[in-house]
Amino acid sequence: MMNGEQLLDWLGRFGQEHLLRFWDELDDRRRRSLAEQIGAIDLELIARLYRRKEKQTDVCALADRAGEPPAFRLGDPNNRFTPDEARRRGEAALRAGEAGVILVAGGQGTRLGFDHPKGMFPLGPVSGKTIFQIHVEKILAAARRYGSSIPLCLMTSPATHAETVAFFQEHDRFGLAEGDFRVFCQGTMPAVDAATGELLLADRDQLALSPDGHGGMLAALAASGTLDELRRRGVRHAFYFQVDNPLVDVCGPEFIGYHLLASSELSSQVVAKKTPLDRVGNVVEVDGRLLVIEYSDLPDEIADRRKPDGSLAIWAGSIAVHVMDLGFLARMADSADALPFHVAHKRVAYVDDSGALVEPEEPNAIKFERFIFDLLPSAERAIVVEVDAAEHFGPLKNAPGHKEDTAESVKAQLIALHSRWLRRAGVEVADGVAVEISPLLALDAEELAEKLSAVTKVTTPRYFE
Repeated sequence: MMNGEQLLDWLGRFGQEHLLRFWDELDDRRRRSLAEQIGAIDLELIARLYRRKEKQTDVCALADRAGEPPAFRLGDPNNRFTPDEARRRGEAALRAGEAGVILVAGGQGTRLGFDHPKGMFPLGPVSGKTIFQIHVEKILAAARRYGSSIPLCLMTSPATHAETVAFFQEHDRFGLAEGDFRVFCQGTMPAVDAATGELLLADRDQLALSPDGHGGMLAALAASGTLDELRRRGVRHAFYFQVDNPLVDVCGPEFIGYHLLASSELSSQVVAKKTPLDRVGNVVEVDGRLLVIEYSDLPDEIADRRKPDGSLAIWAGSIAVHVMDLGFLARMADSADALPFHVAHKRVAYVDDSGALVEPEEPNAIKFERFIFDLLPSAERAIVVEVDAAEHFGPLKNAPGHKEDTAESVKAQLIALHSRWLRRAGVEVADGVAVEISPLLALDAEELAEKLSAVTKVTTPRYFE
């Protein structure tokens, strides 16, 4: 570790000497902490990213050339493979132990008024089970159904890591075997002053750091040894999703099967957009490669383009659920430019020259983030698979009072889904009655029908487990 003079000399090469403005006031412990934070930052990269901050991709030009991605559409008789063919192929891979799960869970529940990792939020409409438990029970149920182990690789962030690890320890990993559970932490990037490029201090001995985006998964997966461990145990395909969507069909065999039958390196689940301006990433094909155009970057006139039948030309909305070939991930992890950094202008609190904390009212800083969907253009034979949003997409993002994506709306979606399963099994569900089905009882309506022959009617809230 560099001493004060060495640090000052190093920082001076990049115009960042201000980071040591309080050095003489710090004790040895705080000096050591600050020095370690500075040593972990690639200052050359930060300088390069700041210089290129305005050289963004011409999204309008890309969008103008955008076409439909190679897709397996719901109910389309022209799909290359049938759902049954895909399901059988996916089930074979699951039985062979070739599938693992990557769950991205670095977010806090701050926007929900929940000061803990979002995965700890109690979302079971009747059971009150947390999002983490709901996801883990799906993995356990799939492993039991296919007679194989399915490892869970959980990515945290520095803000959620310790509490997440303690939560899983407290609950004995919700039944997951110790060897099937691995936690790794994503990296961070410093925030810089938008006007000067100077790194911001959150405190006299603390850089203003934030997670490097869900695209940081790739570097963290490799650096932690998790990628090598998955490959050693014979896992060939990773089912990736984000923690805030409890409706994900984790390791769904049909999705995995389409991925394998198409020999795809990276496959993405999508939903058909309801309106041109739906707030989801738009999966398109440009020059023979798939990519995602953020809803905020897509010009309205392009978003509203129609096909001859009147449907949207840009229709495929990403829901951040993917299947990834592990060989592809290993190849991309060795490529320094596999995932570019995106620039985001944000409000970031910082300490000024006097040491006072400043809470800006307008965006004052630049954050650099990576997005996992930027792997798409590098993937060979990438495809999208359409799913029904009502059954597969219920993200928890907003506090009560918002129009959508709240705990109330997601619970209602879960209740509606499980009510449909029960009715298909011949069970009468009274209107307005909350029902919930544990994944450990049934992963789908067909499995539920095999297990509920004695139940004919539900008139009060009930958790089926």
